[in-house]
Amino acid sequence: MGLWVLGSTFYQVLILGIPSEVMMGSVAMLAFVANMISVLLLLRYRDGDANVRSVWLCSRNDAIGNVAVMFAALAVYYTQTKWPDLIVAFLMSGLFFYSSFQIIIQARGEFRECAADEMEETICSEVEIHPRP
Repeated sequence: MGLWVLGSTFYQVLILGIPSEVMMGSVAMLAFVANMISVLLLLRYRDGDANVRSVWLCSRNDAIGNVAVMFAALAVYYTQTKWPDLIVAFLMSGLFFYSSFQIIIQARGEFRECAADEMEETICSEVEIHPRP
């Protein structure tokens, strides 16, 4: 997701020129409303397993991104340059990468824990010892 945000912004800025601040702000505002509904529905799952936490982080990041794009739209309007959009794209890419690494680390830990539990159950059944509850 981070690479897509960065790539599409570079394309917009380098090929198409200054983005439309009205379009940026309008779409960001509508998307923010939709993402906030998702965030509120997922709030209680933010500390769940890697799959659920990933959905939470993606929704949260999207809502943050929507607010950032609204500010970038204002900045594009006042400066009539493409730089605010590009700066927000870099920041959002960083947020997406950071969240991705958090999920990867959590998922690897959960995988190791699950693998260790399965190994213990296998060993215990081979020596006829019951695993811990």
